[in-house]
Amino acid sequence: MLDPEVTKHHERLLIVDFGSQVTQLIARRLREDGIYCEIHPFNRVDAAFLVKFAPKAVILSGGPSSVYWDDAPLPDPAIFSAGVPVLGICYGQQAMMHVLGGHVEGGTSREFGRAFIEKVVEDPFLDGLFAGAGGEQVWMSHGDHVSEMASGFGVIAKSPGAPYAVIADPERRFYGTQFHPEVYHTTNGARILRNFTHGVAGFTGDWTMAAYKAEAIARIQAQVGTGRVICGLSGGVDSSVAAVLIHEAIGDQLTCVYVDHGLMRQGESEQVVGLFRDHYNIPLVHVDASDLFLGALDGVSDPEQKRKTIGRLFIEVFDEEAGKLGGADFLAQGTLYPDVIESVSVSGGPSMTIKSHHNVGGLPERMKMQLVEPLRELFKDEVRALGRELGLPESFIGRHPFPGPGLAIRIPGAVTREKADTLRKADAIYLDEIRKAGLYDEIWQAFSVLLPVNTVGVMGDVRTYEAVLALRAVTSVDGMTADYYPFTHDFLGRVATRIINEVKGVSRVVYDVTSKPPGTIEWE
Repeated sequence: MLDPEVTKHHERLLIVDFGSQVTQLIARRLREDGIYCEIHPFNRVDAAFLVKFAPKAVILSGGPSSVYWDDAPLPDPAIFSAGVPVLGICYGQQAMMHVLGGHVEGGTSREFGRAFIEKVVEDPFLDGLFAGAGGEQVWMSHGDHVSEMASGFGVIAKSPGAPYAVIADPERRFYGTQFHPEVYHTTNGARILRNFTHGVAGFTGDWTMAAYKAEAIARIQAQVGTGRVICGLSGGVDSSVAAVLIHEAIGDQLTCVYVDHGLMRQGESEQVVGLFRDHYNIPLVHVDASDLFLGALDGVSDPEQKRKTIGRLFIEVFDEEAGKLGGADFLAQGTLYPDVIESVSVSGGPSMTIKSHHNVGGLPERMKMQLVEPLRELFKDEVRALGRELGLPESFIGRHPFPGPGLAIRIPGAVTREKADTLRKADAIYLDEIRKAGLYDEIWQAFSVLLPVNTVGVMGDVRTYEAVLALRAVTSVDGMTADYYPFTHDFLGRVATRIINEVKGVSRVVYDVTSKPPGTIEWE
C-alpha cells in the first residue's frame, strides 16, 4: 500500500486487480476526474485490508481467467459486505456473480471488439448515455458470460452478444459491465465511470495536483528532518520534478548528481546543468564519465549487455560521488506508480522481462540509505501536471521520454563515440524539423536509430557506401501501446534531405511504421 499519510485526507477508491492488461487505464481515467485510487492484487485484499484502506467504493478489474477454473482468482466476500458501492468490469462482473450466487458460462457467447448496447431500464449508472440512435458504442473482450444473475440484480442494458451487458443491484449499489468502460473505444467510457463514482458512490473529486504538492512537501519534511538527500538526475521529467519538489521542501539539504555517460541528446547536459545549478540554484555535481562508459561499451553489441553495463557503471559512479559528498541519509528516486504496480504480480510470480530498465534500484542496499520517492503515487501525466505546479519550464515538462541508456540502445550493434556523434547530430535535425512543423506536442516520442547497415549511394557523381538512419515517431497515451505518427511525405523528404546533406556518414533515411504491439517503441 502507498503511504496513507499522503492520501488519508482524500476520498479513496480501491481497484482490485485480476490481471487485466488495461487495469491501469481504470486508474488513469479516475485520476483524470479528480479521484484518488489505488490498484491492489486480488489476493491482498481481505477484510483487514479493507478496514485499513477504507475505500469509498471498489472496482473489480477485468482479467484473463475463467471463474470455473480450479485456481480462478476470486474477490474476497468481505468486499460485498463492506457497505460500499462495487463495480465489476468484464471478468470482475463474472467474479462478482460467481461469489454472490449467480452463474457464468464459457464459450457460447463470445464478443471481441466494438459492440453496441441498448438500454433496458432507466438507472443513474446510464445517465447521459444513449443520446443518439443506434445504441451506445462499447468495447467487448470476453469468452465467458453471465448466464444467471445473483439475487437482487437486474439487467439495465444489453447487447446482441451479451444479454447481461450492464447489470445492477441498486439497493446494495452493486453494478457490473461485460464491456470495458476504461478503454478508448468505449465512446462514453469516462462518463460511465463518472456515473459510478460521482452518481452512485458520491465522490466529489478532491484529488488535485495543488493539494498533492502541499501534502508531498509536508511528507518530505517529516521524513527527512535535518538529514541530507542525494538525487540522481537523468535529465528526464521524473527525476527533474522529484528534485525540484524535494528542493522546495528541504532546500540545500538536497544535492543532485548528474552523470553524463556520453550518450545524451545534443545539448542535454548543458540544459540540465543550466536549469538546476543556475536557475533553481540546486547544489549539483556534474560528472563527465563519457570516456568510462564508451570504453566499457567498446565491442559490446548485445542490447541487454549494453543496458546492464550502463546500469552497473552508473551505480559505481554514483556511489563514488556520494562518497565524495561525505555520505547522505536519503536517496531520492523518481519512481512512478506504474513501477509500483508492476513490481507486484497478480499471480505472485515474476513478470516476463521484455528488456531491462536502467534505474538506480541497486543503490539503496549498497549505500545503506533510506528512499525518498515523492512521485510513487503518480502516473506520468500527473508528474507533468505536478511539474507545472512547481513552475518547471514547459521545455522540460513536455519533453519526450528518453531511455536511461540513452543513445546506446538507438545504435544496434557495437557503440562507438563516432556513431554516437553521428546519431546525435541526425537526431537533433529530426527533432528540430518536428518542432518547426508544430508537431512536437502531438507526438509521444520521436527519435532516430543509426542502423548497423551500409548501403550504396551517389553523392556528387561519386559512389558512397554509408550508413542507414531510421526515423521513429509514435503516438501513445502511456507508452503501453503505440502507433506510428502519420507524417506527410513532404515532411519526411525534407528531414531526409537535411540529414543526408548535414550529417557526414549517412546516405539513406527510412521511416519505421511499426505499431506497439507487435514492436516496441525503442529498437533495443
